[in-house]
Amino acid sequence: MSESIMFTLEYDHAQNAPFNVEGDHQPDHLAAESGVWIASAGSSMLPTGTHALKEQSTWVWLVTQSGDCQFTANDVRFQMKTRDCCMIPPHTKDVILVASQETRVIWMTIDGRLAALFMHQMGAISHRPMKQGALPSQMKLARHIVQATVRIQASQEGSSAQLQQLLWAMLASHSGQPVAMDAVLSHEIAKVVDAMRKNQYQDSFSLSDMANISRMPVETFRKRFVSEVGMPPQSYQLFCKMERAKTLLKDGYTVKQTGAEVGMNDPYHFSKTFKNIVGMSPSMYCKTTQE
Repeated sequence: MSESIMFTLEYDHAQNAPFNVEGDHQPDHLAAESGVWIASAGSSMLPTGTHALKEQSTWVWLVTQSGDCQFTANDVRFQMKTRDCCMIPPHTKDVILVASQETRVIWMTIDGRLAALFMHQMGAISHRPMKQGALPSQMKLARHIVQATVRIQASQEGSSAQLQQLLWAMLASHSGQPVAMDAVLSHEIAKVVDAMRKNQYQDSFSLSDMANISRMPVETFRKRFVSEVGMPPQSYQLFCKMERAKTLLKDGYTVKQTGAEVGMNDPYHFSKTFKNIVGMSPSMYCKTTQE
């Protein structure tokens, strides 16, 4: 059994160990000069049971592609279901995934002098692991990143430039920019995404509003949006609003101010929506990010 980049090999039986497809990446000069790059990436199938992660000197971005597992690291604990991701700061010790069923995860390590800034923009905090949702486009980009990293290591085909492009697409997608499941968004769907971003998600568009912007019938628009973006339009709008809210809360805005900035003037409604999507209340999120 070959040694894994991410997981330890301390198992009682070989069949309980993860099945890993992974690779390392040495950045070329241009990637190194950019200050942030993908150092390694992989896809791992975790059998039911306990799986320990190696302590990494780099940032780790890990997402559950399918299945269900519990994440623990010292005093941090949370449940990860399909399309939940976590961001783990460098040198985090005693990271454990307990899979309640067969679980597939995709992961990558991010290195470079600007890696902390990059991960902060992705929603991470520097002193503890943080969980959040991942967009379907990010899931697909993550799979492409694993494939490119493994191919580069195995045969030296491809280049750092390809991985850099995929890495920045991950950030663009997280920031609400029009990144499609395949290539680029159509003009009609891009217009709707841009309209959401225009006022930094202060506006709240109904499905009918969005369809009117796209100049398509409502049902045609909904199907096209799901096909290109990977999730329903109003779910995407809420995701982007909550990501904007997290940035504002980290910048010192009050819960009431933050809700107003994302078009939710009722603090109770905003707090309930935030907790449903982020997994903790806005006040707890503020406390967590400022510890």
